[in-house]
Amino acid sequence: MHKRTKIKIAVFVLLVGMACMFTAVVTDHWAVLSPQVEKLNDTCEAAHFGLWRLCKKHIYISSENYVEGHGCGPISLPGDENCTYFRHFTPGQDAEIFEYKTQKEYNISAAAVSIFSLAFTILGSLCLLGSCTGKGKGRDYLLKPAGMFFAFAGLCSFISLEVMRQSVKRMIESKDTIWIEYYYSWSFACACTGFILLFLTGIALLILSMPQMPRNPWETCMDAEPDQAE
Repeated sequence: MHKRTKIKIAVFVLLVGMACMFTAVVTDHWAVLSPQVEKLNDTCEAAHFGLWRLCKKHIYISSENYVEGHGCGPISLPGDENCTYFRHFTPGQDAEIFEYKTQKEYNISAAAVSIFSLAFTILGSLCLLGSCTGKGKGRDYLLKPAGMFFAFAGLCSFISLEVMRQSVKRMIESKDTIWIEYYYSWSFACACTGFILLFLTGIALLILSMPQMPRNPWETCMDAEPDQAE
C-alpha cells in the first residue's frame, strides 16, 4: 500500500476519534447513578453526569419495572429531568451532589485534563492541515508533530477516563452517599473510543513520517532515498 494511502486512512481514523472525543466532552452520560428504591408505586431520583453538569431524573417505579435488589431505573424510563452545571470553582457549591470535597476535586481534574486533550487535538489538526497543504519535505515534517499531538491527546483522554472512573468508584464506596448502583454510559464509551483511536493513530502517523528504512544492510538511514508522501 502506498504511503500516501496509509496517511489518508490514518487521517480518516483521526477524524472519527476526534468526533468521539468531542462528543464525550460535551455530553453528560459518562456515568449513571441509582439510589435504593424505598417502595413501589412511587418516584425515585436517578442521576447521570458528565464533565460539566449533572442531570437528576424523577422516575416512577411500578411493579412492572421493579427488579428486587436493583436501584432506581433504568434511566431510559420516562420522567422529569433537571440538569444543573457544576460550579467547579465556587467554594461550597454542589455539596449535595458529591457529598464530600474530594469528589468535587476528582471532577475538576477530569474536566481540566479533557481540555488539554482538546487543545492537543486542535494543535494536531493544525499541523495536519499544514501537512496537507504543504509541498515536498515540509509535508512530511509536519506529520511528526501532528502524530505527537494526537498521541498526547489520546493520553490525556485516558487520564480523564481513569480520573472519572476513580471518582465514580469512590462515590459508590462511600458510606455517606445515597447511590448504591452505577454503570458507565455511552459518553464514557465515546471517550474510550476516542482515546484508542487518537493514541494509536497518532503513533501510526508518527511512524509513517519517519525516514525510509535502508533497503540494503550497508545503507544507512542518511543514505536511503527519502520517501515523499506524494
